[in-house]
Amino acid sequence: MAMYDIVVAEARSPRDGRFIEKIGTYNPNTDPSTVVLKSERAVHWLMVGAEPTDTARSILSHEGIMLRKHLQVGVNKGAITQEQADEKFSTWKQDKEGRVTGASDVKQQQKQQDREARLEAERKVNEARAEAIAKKNKVEEPVAEAAPAAEEGAAEETPAATEESTSTDTTAAE
Repeated sequence: MAMYDIVVAEARSPRDGRFIEKIGTYNPNTDPSTVVLKSERAVHWLMVGAEPTDTARSILSHEGIMLRKHLQVGVNKGAITQEQADEKFSTWKQDKEGRVTGASDVKQQQKQQDREARLEAERKVNEARAEAIAKKNKVEEPVAEAAPAAEEGAAEETPAATEESTSTDTTAAE
């Protein structure tokens, strides 16, 4: 099971080597992927000049950290107020949660439809098997009924034949 740490490291450090601060974790094994992130620390490091890798940038963008940095730069330049930036970010976050909820609902509906389709296919297969078994049993029943009737007839003829042969034997012996 892969699980990754999101860290702030110096560019000259080796990939799995020394780091400055751990700011979160990423678990791609869950559906949807789980990201636990110290967002204030991530924004702080971006504001002081940290450059994320492509993967880290994607994760930070997905979590809204890059938008928060962008809005904070606008606040620092005086283009917008802090309240406006906070309002824009909260609006984005609500829209994002709505999209995620909608996507998970669609996934659940799709899973339910797939399950129902598999059950229906299984029902059809079971019905076909039941029909085949019933057809096989119906074919054997008439043959099975004729065989006991033939055996009964043979059984009736056998004692008569036995009596005749016995009486013939008796006559011949006299």
